[in-house]
Amino acid sequence: MECLQLGRGKRLGLLDSLDLGGQQVVREYQYAAVQKTGATPRNLCTLSFTTLNPAFRFSEHDAGNTGTIFFMSGAAEFDLLVPEGVQTTYVSLDQEDFLTAARVLNPVEWGDVPAGVKPLQSEQRALFDSSVAALFKAAREQGDTFDPGVMRQLLFQAMVRIATQAQKDAGAAPPALRVRALRICKGARACAEDRLETEDLPTIVELCATLGVSERTLQYAFRTHLNMSPLAYLRLLRLNRVRATLRRSSRAETTVTSAAMLHGFLHLGRFSRDYNRVFGELPSTTLAS
Repeated sequence: MECLQLGRGKRLGLLDSLDLGGQQVVREYQYAAVQKTGATPRNLCTLSFTTLNPAFRFSEHDAGNTGTIFFMSGAAEFDLLVPEGVQTTYVSLDQEDFLTAARVLNPVEWGDVPAGVKPLQSEQRALFDSSVAALFKAAREQGDTFDPGVMRQLLFQAMVRIATQAQKDAGAAPPALRVRALRICKGARACAEDRLETEDLPTIVELCATLGVSERTLQYAFRTHLNMSPLAYLRLLRLNRVRATLRRSSRAETTVTSAAMLHGFLHLGRFSRDYNRVFGELPSTTLAS
C-alpha cells in the first residue's frame, strides 16, 4: 500500500492496531487528508466502516450512510481517499475461513465471492464499532495477560454475524460518472508516475491525449474523485516523492536541491514554501532527521 499526503500537516494521523495472529484490527484517525492505493493480499479479506463524510471515497464508492460497511475481497485493488477528521476502522480476516462460515449462515448472499470493494447495508454497525472498541480496551487493560486466541475467535464470530445479516450491493450502484472519474484519475497518475521515472513531467495536453479525454473531462474527474485540480494533485504527488527521497537519504547521499530538481521543481524558493505548507517542516529538516 502507498499513502500519499494530500492535506496539510506535520502529523498525518493516529493509528491503533492489534495483531491477533491471522487477523489485523486497525483504527485510524486522519489529521491530514490522504490517498491510499494498493491491493489486498490474495488470502485476506476486510470488513470496514468510516466516519460519514461526503468527500470520502473507497474506490468508486462514497461513505454511504450510518448502516454502511464495506467488504473488500482478497487480491482487490483499491483507491482510498480519506479526508481530514475522518476515522476508519477495519478488520482483516482469512478469506477462506470467513467465506466458509458466511456460506453456512447465509448461502444465498455469500455463495459467490463479492469481487473488489462492495458496500453492505447492515443494522449491526454498532456491533462492529463496539466489538473493536472492546478489543482495544481489553488489550490496554490486560497487558501481558491479553489472549489473542480467545479474542480472535470472538472477533471472527462477530464479523461473520455482521456480514451475513447485511445486504450486499446496498443502495443504488455508484454513478457511472464516478466510476469513470476513478478510471481517469488512475490513468493520469499512472502516466505521471511513468514520466517521473524518466525525470520528465507530463503536461495537461499530454495527459488528455494519452487518456483520450478533453481538459474539461479531466478537470471534472479530478474534482469528482479527489476534490482538486489535476495540476494541484500532480504537484502534491511530486512533493510526496521528494519527501520520500529525503526521508530515505542522508546528507552524504543527496541534497534538497538535487532531490527537488529530480522531481521537476526548478523554482527552489517556491518549492520550499510549498513543502513547508504541506508537511509542516522545511525539506532540510526532513533530510536531517
